Amino acid sequence: MIGDGGSRESPAERHRRPEGASEDAVAAAGRITEALETTEQARGHLYAFHQLTGRADGQLDEAVELLRAAGHDDLADVVRRELIGRNVLPGRWTFQIVEEYDEGYYEVFRRIEGDVRGRLMGGRRHVFEAEMKERRRTHGLPSHAARPAGGD
Repeated sequence: MIGDGGSRESPAERHRRPEGASEDAVAAAGRITEALETTEQARGHLYAFHQLTGRADGQLDEAVELLRAAGHDDLADVVRRELIGRNVLPGRWTFQIVEEYDEGYYEVFRRIEGDVRGRLMGGRRHVFEAEMKERRRTHGLPSHAARPAGGD
């Protein structure tokens, strides 16, 4: 397989198991990368939470105007005083939550995943998935090629 150049019938070098890497090492590296991908999804939800909460806070401005126009200044005052600009957690707006997450848990997770992949897979990404693809695809069919034409 190694050195087959542009053959679409074998995975690209960067997706092949490094020399001496065991099944367990490939599985372990694959699992920690999968866990990081799950964390990436969680991070996306955190950013969605951040943006949606900010949008809702902005929408309250119009709600206050409408309440005042309807003659409900008392309710408008409650919304203005109790909700607009309120911390979502003690001392924090959502941007602060995002920053703490990114600079803490997320940064450490990414570093450790990279360290594991570096040590076990020589830095290669998706070796586990590439091997799964090799097991599952129908060899010889163009729509089941190991990689794109001229690419890796």
